[in-house]
Amino acid sequence: MSTGRLSSTQRALAILDCFTTDAPTLTLSQIARRLRQPVSSTHRQLQELTHWGALERDASGRYAIGLHLWEVGSLAPRSKSLREVSLPFLEDLYEATHQNVQVAVLDGDEVVYVERLFSHAATRIIADPGTRLPLHPTGVGRVLLAHSGTERINEVLRGPLQPYTEYTVVDPHQLRRELAAILRTGYAITDRQFELVSTSVAAPIRGPDQSVIAALSIIVPSRDGTAHGFVPAVVTAARRISRALGAQLKHPVAPARR
Repeated sequence: MSTGRLSSTQRALAILDCFTTDAPTLTLSQIARRLRQPVSSTHRQLQELTHWGALERDASGRYAIGLHLWEVGSLAPRSKSLREVSLPFLEDLYEATHQNVQVAVLDGDEVVYVERLFSHAATRIIADPGTRLPLHPTGVGRVLLAHSGTERINEVLRGPLQPYTEYTVVDPHQLRRELAAILRTGYAITDRQFELVSTSVAAPIRGPDQSVIAALSIIVPSRDGTAHGFVPAVVTAARRISRALGAQLKHPVAPARR
């Protein structure tokens, strides 16, 4: 990435884009190399961003995303209202299963996780809030893609579709059949598609206009073969969140415990 012709705002955003899940902390020289610009100008920009609170600098000189930027980002309406409404139902689902539960939304051709509850004894996964993952190998991704319309489905299935494990489905014809099954059944099960240790059970969350605005999933160990047994609980929790968000569903659901 070259920032030579970018505005000051674009350069600041380019710096923030350097930080990823795989690279949450970076040195000055690493950032300058990623931006393909001089260390001196990069240092000035980092100072400004650090002063505002978009970045933080630790004792070793490495930079990370700052707390103030996180505070501002948490105000995003799509994430804030969804997290606030869904949390009691996530807590119910977690207490009933003691497995990882999470909510994600669609952003372009990726899912972004906005809330997660987990147990240290449950299967380890990487879906922390703010994490972006691809659509095709994840349960929430499959659900969101299935409900995203023909144009987006065609675009995603044109690929390339990366295999993450030996079980990842990358054949577009098979994926199209599986997306159709999700629309028909109302849930998705993805077994060892993204990580060999886990199976995801996911269901759609609907908004006031009945459109799918998010997806809820639970992650269980792939080795125990219990995924189908979690389908009723996941679907019920997703319907409860939908009802709380204003969706008019055909069948009533009980309120979450608070």
